[in-house]
Amino acid sequence: MTAKVAYATSVLSTLFRLVAYVFLEVVPTSRLGKYVLPGLYVLYVTLTGLQLVSRAPAVKQEVSATDTKAVEGVEIDSKDSTDVAPPPPPVKESSPYASILSSIIFTAPTKSLGLQVTNLVINSLLILAAIDFVTYPYFDNASDVTFTRVGAVYPDSAKIVVRYPTTDSTDHQVRIAWRQAANSDVSADNSNSWRHGPLVNLTSENDWVSTVKLDGLWPRTHYEYKLEDADETTLPYPANPIRFRTFPDPLLHSGSYFRFLASSCITPNFPYVPFQGRRIKGFDLLADSVWPAEASVPSAVQIAAQSSAAPAPLTEASITDAESAGTTSADDVPLSTPSTSTIAAPVPTRVEPPTEFMIFMGDFIYADVPLYFGDDQESYRRLYRRNYQSDSFRKVYERLPIFHTYDDHEIINNYAGASNDSQAPFPNASDAFRLYNADANYDSAAEGQHYYDFRYGDVAFFVMDTRRHRSTYETDAASRTMLGDKQLAALYDWLGKVNNTATFKFIVTSVPFTSLWQYEAQFDSWAGYAYEKTALLGALHSVPNVILLSGDRHEFAAIEYRSPSPGSTVLEVSTSPLSMFYVPFVRTLKMKSEGVVQQIKKVAADTETEETEIIEEVPQEQVLKYLPLGNHKWSALEVDTRNPERPTVQVQIMIEGVEAYKLLVVGQPVNFHPETALGAFVERSFKGVLDKFGLKPGNWF
Repeated sequence: MTAKVAYATSVLSTLFRLVAYVFLEVVPTSRLGKYVLPGLYVLYVTLTGLQLVSRAPAVKQEVSATDTKAVEGVEIDSKDSTDVAPPPPPVKESSPYASILSSIIFTAPTKSLGLQVTNLVINSLLILAAIDFVTYPYFDNASDVTFTRVGAVYPDSAKIVVRYPTTDSTDHQVRIAWRQAANSDVSADNSNSWRHGPLVNLTSENDWVSTVKLDGLWPRTHYEYKLEDADETTLPYPANPIRFRTFPDPLLHSGSYFRFLASSCITPNFPYVPFQGRRIKGFDLLADSVWPAEASVPSAVQIAAQSSAAPAPLTEASITDAESAGTTSADDVPLSTPSTSTIAAPVPTRVEPPTEFMIFMGDFIYADVPLYFGDDQESYRRLYRRNYQSDSFRKVYERLPIFHTYDDHEIINNYAGASNDSQAPFPNASDAFRLYNADANYDSAAEGQHYYDFRYGDVAFFVMDTRRHRSTYETDAASRTMLGDKQLAALYDWLGKVNNTATFKFIVTSVPFTSLWQYEAQFDSWAGYAYEKTALLGALHSVPNVILLSGDRHEFAAIEYRSPSPGSTVLEVSTSPLSMFYVPFVRTLKMKSEGVVQQIKKVAADTETEETEIIEEVPQEQVLKYLPLGNHKWSALEVDTRNPERPTVQVQIMIEGVEAYKLLVVGQPVNFHPETALGAFVERSFKGVLDKFGLKPGNWF
């Protein structure tokens, strides 16, 4: 019986450790943390207790047996030595260290009380780690966190978020003080004095957070701001002014050259590390990548690892009409071939454009992972405060404007709102999202909605809300909608407006547009809304230079949507997670669709000067690159429209802080409608004169 208990204890201990590893380091599912892990630990402790209790009679039996042998030994010694049988040959025992290692690492059965207690301590530490991971947001609720950040940025204004709690009242005010930064493209006022901006009304009812709009700014100009109290005394936070740069005037078609970031899905301290409850490692890696001069000095091991890693090849894709569209395969040869010369010519250092903003594509919090604390206002707000409390995130949001959309985990897993705003838990979830993230986004064309659009120069963006209005999957397939009638109409209207007024058009969808992801993505992504997707894709093929940005799947993929001739190819870049789990071993993405489209292809005829056209069938959806591994991923997109005949977007995929893939997207030239802006004809020096008279020309351009 004792042996059976020992083996059962060993099996339970091994299984418990395996589940603990999966929960803390691989996938922190709610079922593992709520039921499986505690259940295994209780069973293990119970059997371990039985083992320890059964040791007492066993020890007594061993003592009695030892005494008997001792007596027999005396009797034998009294006899003649010739009658004593020769002793048995010595048995070579196995190394005690091997037994100790197998017992501790693999929890092999052991009679050693010390090893049994050691295993009990190890497993108890694992369950304490799981408890710490699950309950950390509850005990460290970040109620006193103070922060400010820049949200939506316009050519002449910017939104600013402030959270500044107080304990001696239920409301108070903070003032924004601002000025033009010294390194602005426009000559700063010599006095460089601070100007009084809007008052921020903060109340305990709104969790001490509010958003205001700072007006009267100039396009493409650096500014900085600080916080003051009602008496115009500078507050201790922030220690240094927060800086930002306004966007260029979209009516000035002078071309754009900028970078922005995109990713989704974060949870603090995952994979789990003891005593790191506030860390969001993905933001640490991102900050070190965007601002490398401020990164810590790498170790010798890191330098060796980076020097041995080959640079990612540059793949080129064309967003052209179907007749001339051509995209290389995922692992194709780089655009340039290395020189055969023994002495390489010096390569000029490439100056990258500044990173202007980040688009966060949903799952900013995980309300239901690893544990759902319930549908109440404080539970949702607490998770947002926790993220803004993180020093990892602070080093990013204090330097980079961030625009948000949400996905299901800001609400609850696989949420479908069906345009019913009273459906739980949407009211409490939406309240927290609005206060901390949505109010700082660009204003929606429809009041109270979370979808919106914006421009950066001649580049246009539309950010969808894919949760609030989507039909449930039980709805008839032909009647299902992802966006709802009003949002879908707004998207079509936006496509009409930007068709010939923007070079590139980025559409942000929190869930993948492709139907190639399998399992639950077949009903939770656009794959489950095939009728609406097909109609929308047809419209996208009629608009040049459309790029879809998505997240959610905890993997990276670049996917091309081929169009029937004539038509434009559409590209999707799906990136996640920024700091969350990925699924090892299981691959959930098909490489191409079963559906095909017919394209016209020109081939050489019999003569050298003639070409003939043939019709070929190609997959409608084709994967260009698939990178499923990695807990920390983001995309950096460099947009260059300075050459109107060859506009480009260079997509750089970063995984664990290292470049993993690069794709060059070549767009079509766009013939803009004749539009002008007053700012094109006004010298900056004249603007400065007007500003000294108290006029605000920034509002005119």
